[in-house]
Amino acid sequence: MPAATPPDPRPLTGEPLSLDLLNTRWMQDGAREDLLGGTGGLSAVDGLTVWLAANRLDGRFTADGRTLEHLLRARDALAGLVDLPGRPGGEPAAVARVDAVLAHGRIRATLTPAGPGEEPEFEDPSWGPAWLAARDYLELLTRAPDRIRGCAHDACVLHFFDTSRNGTRRWCSMAVCGNRAKASRHYARSREG
Repeated sequence: MPAATPPDPRPLTGEPLSLDLLNTRWMQDGAREDLLGGTGGLSAVDGLTVWLAANRLDGRFTADGRTLEHLLRARDALAGLVDLPGRPGGEPAAVARVDAVLAHGRIRATLTPAGPGEEPEFEDPSWGPAWLAARDYLELLTRAPDRIRGCAHDACVLHFFDTSRNGTRRWCSMAVCGNRAKASRHYARSREG
């Protein structure tokens, strides 16, 4: 019987795959945590196991050192693009790093009983999660690049895809970062008065 997957310690999950990958780094009590770098008693490969399970990729890909290495490369490439003004392109070096990840896979057109389909293919399956995350970022850029956001709280490094109706979401979580900002403003006003 396989061992149970450890619980996911991250404060924000459920974002699109590319942003969920970026959110494997977060701030907690003023210290940077890294699910894929080993945190909270988890090894880096255990963190990869958690991330694959959280994104329902654990049945398709193996949590091992090579997959982790490729996923870290994709995370660094995406981090070089996501906060840059003037998306979708960004800096040529950052674009080249994402393109280098994308070079390890492709989409194969298929015909399924339900109609036309697409299937990702990888010469080396250890590139699969990294490639899927980079591909997901391209899809977000196609859908709504202005809705890819970093949390507005100064001490937060999390990212989200704004799905609010009016597109004005500012916080990764209103209950955490939004509340911290409100409390900080209230404290500043009370000190002035």
